[in-house]
Amino acid sequence: MKNLLIILSLLLIPHSALAASGQAVEYEINGQFFEGYYISPAARAPLVFLVHDWDGLTDYEVKRAGMLADLGYAVFAVDLFGKGIRPTATSDKKRLTGALYADRQTMRTRLMAGLNKAADLGANLSKAVAMGYCFGGTAVLELARSGVNLKAFVSFHGGLATPEGQDYKATKGFILVFHGSADQSVPMSQFAALADELEATGIPHEMTTYGGAPHAFTVFGSDRYRKDADEKSWARLTQFLAHTLQ
Repeated sequence: MKNLLIILSLLLIPHSALAASGQAVEYEINGQFFEGYYISPAARAPLVFLVHDWDGLTDYEVKRAGMLADLGYAVFAVDLFGKGIRPTATSDKKRLTGALYADRQTMRTRLMAGLNKAADLGANLSKAVAMGYCFGGTAVLELARSGVNLKAFVSFHGGLATPEGQDYKATKGFILVFHGSADQSVPMSQFAALADELEATGIPHEMTTYGGAPHAFTVFGSDRYRKDADEKSWARLTQFLAHTLQ
């Protein structure tokens, strides 16, 4: 009778409550400590390598990681700023991201350190994609240009301009871009230029715009959130992941 009651109580618990629980993961790069987040529903599950926006790794990325874990994916959310560095002032956000925009090698080093840490935790890098939001979307495209061997690189409302002296000739994976056509931070001219560059370089890609969607249109609870664009881009992402990481 007791076992029956336990089973019945488990059936009444929402699926999300039964999902894999995540953990904070500390690691070190050149003497500086960083703190990522890892969640995996099963051993050797396909990996989504998640890059945060300019707020740093916050509850937003943890929520998205949980949503992906519910779909069967392991997620490693990388930390590009440093342990405990989660800026709230716009000036600090600009300073931290600006430093990495100015030093792309450091950005790449921190991205690769996160991938290596995910591998140490047992993540399946043979079936992996990278994705990011805003600043994270920009960082994911930097990772694509580095030539790292991942299945795909996904940018949500990220910066799309290619830095001077860089190109996509070493890119090994598919490029998937979601962008709001009302984005005042990343103009449609960047979107068009990237499409031309990827086409000329022969990189497989898919790029979608959402009318009326501003920058950061996926951020829950913000005045920029656009439910329609968020839900449509998420639906396409999940379809894409199911096909790419099968």
